[in-house]
Amino acid sequence: MADDYKNILESLKLNSHFRSIKNIEDKDEKYIYLNGKKLINLSSNNYLGFADNRRITEEFLDFADGKYSFGSASARLLTGNLKVYEELESLISLMFNKEKTLLFNSGYHANVGINSSLAGKGDVIFSDKLNHASIIDGMKLSDGKFFRYPHNDTDALERLLKRERANFNNAIIVSESVFSMDGDIADIEKLIELKEKYNCLLVLDEAHAFGVFGKCGLGVTETLGVTDKIDLIIGTFGKAIGSMGAFATGSRTLIDYLTNKARSFIFSTALPPINVAFTKWIIENKLPYTFEKRVKMLDIGRKVGSQSHIIPVVIGGNKETLEVCEILYKNGFFTLPIRPPTVPEGTSRLRLSLTTDIEEKEIFDAISLAKQK
Repeated sequence: MADDYKNILESLKLNSHFRSIKNIEDKDEKYIYLNGKKLINLSSNNYLGFADNRRITEEFLDFADGKYSFGSASARLLTGNLKVYEELESLISLMFNKEKTLLFNSGYHANVGINSSLAGKGDVIFSDKLNHASIIDGMKLSDGKFFRYPHNDTDALERLLKRERANFNNAIIVSESVFSMDGDIADIEKLIELKEKYNCLLVLDEAHAFGVFGKCGLGVTETLGVTDKIDLIIGTFGKAIGSMGAFATGSRTLIDYLTNKARSFIFSTALPPINVAFTKWIIENKLPYTFEKRVKMLDIGRKVGSQSHIIPVVIGGNKETLEVCEILYKNGFFTLPIRPPTVPEGTSRLRLSLTTDIEEKEIFDAISLAKQK
């Protein structure tokens, strides 16, 4: 049996699919230190530069003054609950003008728990084909049926709804807002139209948009002015906010349902109180002052042809993508190859992530180097 696993690993290596954990020595805002080299980090989700920022860390710890522990030691429904958790949930509800919010340990926990519990027997989920693996895993764990429509093809989605919606009880449409590998944006207004027309719930994952889009950083729905039309909004704290965890916000009924049914919430030890306090502190004290930086970052993204701060540079083959990463490394850039199954076969790529500290010239230089191969 062990030989079977060994053979699989050898096959991964042979096809340039093998992954290993990098021995990163240090991180400091937009820089990463690897093998004694100082590199510009183009593979981070630290969009606003709050993580790995020593000044911000010290400022928060001075504020915290030892009030928060580093472990909760229990699930929320047992003894792993404190006032700061409820304060953060109330803050998110207020920001989005929703009735109630529930914290999860990560975006993966949120999407697995939500999609596995919302669809029971006789229910159905309609999912964009390029939705994150956590959404796919959640659907697979559900007792409902699911259909994956071609990426951002709302005409195909409507054809599916016409054909299938009447065969099920509850129906859920689920999509990311900013797609994590292509950096493009869903047609949210059309999704709203379809969910109303076919009596569906609309679940939107704003993981890569929360903290970046919108005047207050609430995401693409804030930019469009449609936050009130989304039944359940998911966001993460481990990207733009620079902390840890995630949230789902929506009606009291949906949040109470998830509290009782989402296994990834019920059976997980709660987030460390100090992380919850840090998230709340960042949102209240730092996020409001990032608007101009966020506008500049998104403008750079548009200049290189992306709809967002995520810039895909598709190379094609796995081996060739690894070679491009090595070229960039030698020229002072840290990039990681994105390969199947994360992206479709034949579309291996660099996923360049802008942060507010990245300069326009730096990203243009990196893209130019990548395209020389």
